Amino acid sequence: MEAIKVPEKVLESVFGSTPEDWHQHSNGGGWVYKTAYVDETAYLHPTSIVYGNARVSGYAWVSGNALVYGNALVYGNAQVSGNAQVSGYALVYGYAQVSGNAQVSGNARVYGDAWTISPLYIQGSRHALTLCSHSQIQVGCHVHDIDYWLEHYKAIGKSAGYSKEQISEYGDYLQLLASAAERIRKQSPAPTEESVS
Repeated sequence: MEAIKVPEKVLESVFGSTPEDWHQHSNGGGWVYKTAYVDETAYLHPTSIVYGNARVSGYAWVSGNALVYGNALVYGNAQVSGNAQVSGYALVYGYAQVSGNAQVSGNARVYGDAWTISPLYIQGSRHALTLCSHSQIQVGCHVHDIDYWLEHYKAIGKSAGYSKEQISEYGDYLQLLASAAERIRKQSPAPTEESVS
């Protein structure tokens, strides 16, 4: 049996890796490093790469030149495509679509809507903020609709022990994220019946 040639691009993904460190995924033929994991039910395109401690599971779809690495998780029916990258401790799940040159990293959580640009992620003085869908913001481990955050952030901040300065800081961040979400919603095409089915 002839050994499968591992592309140079794949070997260069992990410094010092050898062809023996990699295998092609059974569903699609994409490349998986020895410390990463991709479920048999997930699809991994031949030019896609998963490495580090990353995990791809469920019916997730990774295609194009997409990279999933670090401790990132892509699961459910999520799709990562094009030149998109998911890294760090990021989570992409549900029916989220990350494509183009979008990069999702850090502790970001992305779910729901399609993203063709990188979701906005801000590291505040206490907790990170992520525009995790076109209509929701995550602060720390709490996810709420944008309008809810804008109406209740002062009370939430006070109950979480934020100082007045931190509450003001997070109010500014929430306004920025709300503005970005509005701009993204205006730029995104409305879903069609075909894209939903």
